[in-house]
Amino acid sequence: MSRAWWVFLLYGLFAIGFGLFALFQPQSTVWVLIMAFGLLALADGVVSLLSVFRKDVALPNWLLLLYAAASIGFGLLAIFQAQMVATVLVWLLAIWLVVAGIARIVFAVQMRRLVEGNWLLALSGILALLLGLLFIARPNIGVATLAVWLGIGALLYGALQVALAFYMRRRLAA
Repeated sequence: MSRAWWVFLLYGLFAIGFGLFALFQPQSTVWVLIMAFGLLALADGVVSLLSVFRKDVALPNWLLLLYAAASIGFGLLAIFQAQMVATVLVWLLAIWLVVAGIARIVFAVQMRRLVEGNWLLALSGILALLLGLLFIARPNIGVATLAVWLGIGALLYGALQVALAFYMRRRLAA
């Protein structure tokens, strides 16, 4: 586990970069997130639709068609009705943050015997959990405010991941 310190470092640096972008470009951040979700869903739907014509796909055609329709529908909705998707995004993000926070806390508790710096991982889990609960308590929070809070959370999370990476690297060198 301690040999993978650089993975935590890269993830932390990516989170810091995203956090800075979100703080300085909040409207763009939300737009980029929604467009990315939309384009990914659209592409996934098209690939699923094309998979109907392949013989080596294990899923039944009716399921592929249903999945393709749902993916293409969501993709088009995200691209052409971004504001509505932004509102739903607040709820989805809140639920994801709560689940991710709990998962990180549980993982940190399980890793306490293997990694002494696991409190940093637990702290990042607590941060994610609190941010998710904030979004659940205030679902009408503005999209720009969401991006700013997301940016602050990403900065703090990234800093914790970088600190954990250097801690793990020092332990490996010792």
